[in-house]
Amino acid sequence: MYKAISAKLINVTAAAAGTALLLGAANSTAHAAANQIVARVSLSQQTMEVLVDGRPTFAWKVSTGDRAHVTPTGSFKPTRMHEMWYSKKYDNAPMPHSVFFSGGYAVHATNAIKRLGQPASHGCVRLHPDNAADFYQLVETFGPTNTSIVIVK
Repeated sequence: MYKAISAKLINVTAAAAGTALLLGAANSTAHAAANQIVARVSLSQQTMEVLVDGRPTFAWKVSTGDRAHVTPTGSFKPTRMHEMWYSKKYDNAPMPHSVFFSGGYAVHATNAIKRLGQPASHGCVRLHPDNAADFYQLVETFGPTNTSIVIVK
C-alpha cells in the first residue's frame, strides 16, 4: 500500500540519514544524541508540537481525553508500535498508526477529524490520519529510544 509522505517529513528523514552517514557507525552514540524527537502535547491547547533535534518541525491539532477519561501527563518513551491496532477495551475501535506510550494509551489516527482541537478521546492522543502516519514514520526512522512524548496540562 502506497502512503503519501509530506515533503517536510522527507526532508526531516533525509537530514537524519545524512547525519548518520556523516557520523559513521563508529560514532553511533553521537548519532543517537543528535537525532532526537520530542512530541509535546498540550492538553489545554489540544495541540502536539514535534521537535526534531530541538527544532519545531510540526504542529498539529489533537484530541485528548474528555471529561470522563484522563490522558496521563508526564514524559514517556514509546513502548510499542502498530501500523493498525484494534482497541480491546473499546469495541475493537480502529487505532491506525498507533505509538503506545503508557499501558493502553497511544498516539494514533482518528476519523473524527472534526473533533480535533477539543477533548474527545478515551485518553489517547488522536491525530489527523496524515499526521499520525507521519509521526509513526518519524518514530520508526529515529527509533523509540530517541523519541519522547511529553504531555503537559
